[in-house]
Amino acid sequence: MADDPRWAVITGASSGIGAELARVLASKGYFLVLVARRHERLEALAGEIQSVHKIEVETMALDLEDREAPQDLVEMLRDRGIRVHTLVNNAGFGLRGNFATLPVERQMAMIDLNVRALTALSRLMLPGMLERGRGGILNVASTAAFQAGPYMAVYYATKAYVLSLSEALHEEAKSRGVTVTALCPGSTESEFSATADVEYSRTLRPTLMTAAEVARIGVEGYEAGKAIVIPGGGNWLGTLGSKFLPRVIVRRLAGRLQRGEVTGPREEANERA
Repeated sequence: MADDPRWAVITGASSGIGAELARVLASKGYFLVLVARRHERLEALAGEIQSVHKIEVETMALDLEDREAPQDLVEMLRDRGIRVHTLVNNAGFGLRGNFATLPVERQMAMIDLNVRALTALSRLMLPGMLERGRGGILNVASTAAFQAGPYMAVYYATKAYVLSLSEALHEEAKSRGVTVTALCPGSTESEFSATADVEYSRTLRPTLMTAAEVARIGVEGYEAGKAIVIPGGGNWLGTLGSKFLPRVIVRRLAGRLQRGEVTGPREEANERA
């Protein structure tokens, strides 16, 4: 069993951080299962990676907002005889605007994708990792997880959930040879920000990182067995501020920052691809 290929399942894989995570894992010899909605983009990325790294790449077009999709994905993996070494929960999206006016159905869909799907996939795949005593889960959270976020209230809350769950599972699994890591990027050049129509302010630009940088640091941290990975010194310092400053100050600062970006509801910042 130790000689089995290391299969990595990556959700939201067809663009942004998800696509870069796929490239980094491929460079390290992982076989890949790329999961996202857009079949054409998945196939293009799979072809690129196979031509460069000569590894096996499977694609599965699924919308993880569908509550049946996590179970469907697990059954598709079973049918193809794939034992999952690493699960990368990257799929997610954010909405920018006032909580009381953003569409309730989209806010519920955000919770379904960012929280429900991630939790279901983790629960469905973690037992096999524990049984084999290898592999793990890399959950893409955010520096948003460390404070409340007025004008992106539900998004920040979902990422706080991802961070908390990841830390708890890290402690539960580490003695069994399995790693669970929360990757917490800050402002990142990716389709997520472009689709949300985010114009980065002077305050954010010094910490702006590329998706490729975030992916490389995230995979390195996961393979090193870390519970939390915060790419970039500026982002790390920012999370310290949320720990040591009074919460009232932190949430007001976050609110001012997000309010400055809002000219109306923004639909939607996608990493579900």
